[in-house]
Amino acid sequence: MGGDRFPRRFEVSVSDPKTVPTMGAPDASDAVYDARTLGAPKMTVFGIQHMFAMFGATILVPTLTGLSVSATLLFAGLGTLLFHFLAKGKVPAFLGSSFAFIAGYAAIAPNGEAHLLPYACLGVACAGLLYLVVSALFKAFGPQRIMRFFPPVVTGPIVICIGLILASSAIANCETNWPIALVAIIIIVISNIWGRGMIRIIPILLGVVGSYLAAAIGGIVDFTPVVEAPWIGLPVLWDNTVFALFGPSFDAGLAITAIITIMPLAFATIIEHIGDMSAISSTCNRNFIAEPGLHRTLLGDGLATIVASLFGAPANTTYGENTGVLALTRVFDPRVVRIAAGFAILLSFCPKFAAVISCMPACVIGGVSLVLYGMISAVGIRNLVENHVDFMLSRNVLITALILVLSLGIAYSAAGAVTFEVGGVTVALSGLAVGSVVGIVLNIILPGKADFDAWDGGLAAEAEADDVPLPLEAEVTNLPIREQRRG
Repeated sequence: MGGDRFPRRFEVSVSDPKTVPTMGAPDASDAVYDARTLGAPKMTVFGIQHMFAMFGATILVPTLTGLSVSATLLFAGLGTLLFHFLAKGKVPAFLGSSFAFIAGYAAIAPNGEAHLLPYACLGVACAGLLYLVVSALFKAFGPQRIMRFFPPVVTGPIVICIGLILASSAIANCETNWPIALVAIIIIVISNIWGRGMIRIIPILLGVVGSYLAAAIGGIVDFTPVVEAPWIGLPVLWDNTVFALFGPSFDAGLAITAIITIMPLAFATIIEHIGDMSAISSTCNRNFIAEPGLHRTLLGDGLATIVASLFGAPANTTYGENTGVLALTRVFDPRVVRIAAGFAILLSFCPKFAAVISCMPACVIGGVSLVLYGMISAVGIRNLVENHVDFMLSRNVLITALILVLSLGIAYSAAGAVTFEVGGVTVALSGLAVGSVVGIVLNIILPGKADFDAWDGGLAAEAEADDVPLPLEAEVTNLPIREQRRG
């Protein structure tokens, strides 16, 4: 999405407490805020569009990590409905699989080992708890006072490292068949640059479908599992859930390692969530950061992630692709997004469809993920650029340098982690975990606040003096907003 800025002031209707404040501009004549006026058939079509928009990226995460495709679709749909319930049904956002946590899954279960993935899911569930903590802090103290601890000079380099650490796995998959991988890359590039309408919004889905078809025509796909899979089945297996961990074979050291390794990734995705809320607000001309409020949307995102992870599905996050559909169709009614969630839930009960995804060759996954991982790092760079992080300041150079070197250096070292013992329990910290913690601590203890002052537009003093809304309540200036990710 674009880097649209929120106007500092807006009109609020105090006569109707259910009214969402606008962004200070009149509604467009073609904007539809109540899709019921279009009739049920058109509403259904718009819902299907939203499902296709999220589809490519959402199913790719379980394919890359080894998680269940069926569980992913089920909890994407349920997570979206839970988010809408907690956000008072006002925000037209879809929650799909988050790419930001792929590095965490890879650190704990590098080859998608079934017995290790529940430990990674436990770490992601604990990361979801951070959403709840930050949501409570936002409610108690306001976003501005909390976000000063996670400025772009910290989150930007972390996001850059997430993409770079994953890059080697994308290349390894591409090497299984470079021609097919190049088909995926070319389709994504052409769709994203020269595509129009829905074509430009679903380049990942088109890349997956196009290269998959090329692989099938080339005779390198074995569809036997598809033939053998039933049409209807349960999307969740007990052995894939976090609950199945707690027994005689429970590995406390691995559990602690997973939690410490994965939890810091939530700081980057929280920033990402704020950027998405900014983009959706700007697109719909409704200030969702003010009403229902960031504390509610973060709570919904966090609870959706916790529930999904506990049952063996990937972390959830708000999707920029669906914001693109909102901008394209001009239908801003959250009901159409809930229809998409319903379709995702129905599809999760079809094991034959999950088998089709599971048969996807590594070269197809490699071609698509090569682009996606690069885009994750590019979003981190964009975060630094759009927020005007000043690298003439030594503190910013040191924070960025240490995050990059520690995250990448440890990840590609012989050990691949920093290992130590606590009370007889062996704990291994990934490079991302070490880099994130060091960056956050350095930002707190090093002198100078120029980085945050530039980020919030210098409005803190003005807000106190003039009693105007805080920046994240009425204006979001230069926050990181994704066009694609993932996270």
